[in-house]
Amino acid sequence: MFTGIVEELGEITAVEDQGDASRFTVRGPVVTEGAKHGDSIAVNGVCLTVVEFGDGAFTADVMAETLKRSSLGALAPGSRVNLERPMALGGRLGGHLVQGHVDGTGAVLERTPAEHWEIIKISLPAELTRYVVEKGSITVDGISLTVVEAGTDYFTVSLIPTTLALTTLGIKQPGEPVNLEVDVIAKYVERMMGTGEPEAAR
Repeated sequence: MFTGIVEELGEITAVEDQGDASRFTVRGPVVTEGAKHGDSIAVNGVCLTVVEFGDGAFTADVMAETLKRSSLGALAPGSRVNLERPMALGGRLGGHLVQGHVDGTGAVLERTPAEHWEIIKISLPAELTRYVVEKGSITVDGISLTVVEAGTDYFTVSLIPTTLALTTLGIKQPGEPVNLEVDVIAKYVERMMGTGEPEAAR
């Protein structure tokens, strides 16, 4: 389980095409400190398993399903990525409960700068609209953010200078994809209420 508080802005240093999968090498001295084989690290909000590590970098295998359902397939050597290790038991929940399981992808639509912050408008897949509410939580490329405006096919977030400086949202331009994970609590509530299911399954 993650919290959506990015620890480090890392970099993809190599991508090995394995046919139905890819192996990524990611530079991240902070998140690899004390790393072990099999540890989890979130890369742009996607929970990946450490295969090898050393010299401030780690490798992880990314299956075709993950490449299909996330924006990781668009990464290449030189791409910057948000990195976070799982929350330690008893640690502070600085953001919100984040699983590292991407629900879909959106794209940056607009950037509106202000003097001390910036508002970013992001497209929202139709199947995720019901989970996104004003002042609710959403994870964008692994970053825990508060929704400012929730539209039918978009939402906006307001970013402080720290977020702009230390995460990929400081450099993402209109048209670029982002990973989205909605608040898991909303999905559990929907399931328990019996909404969104076929009649025969109730």
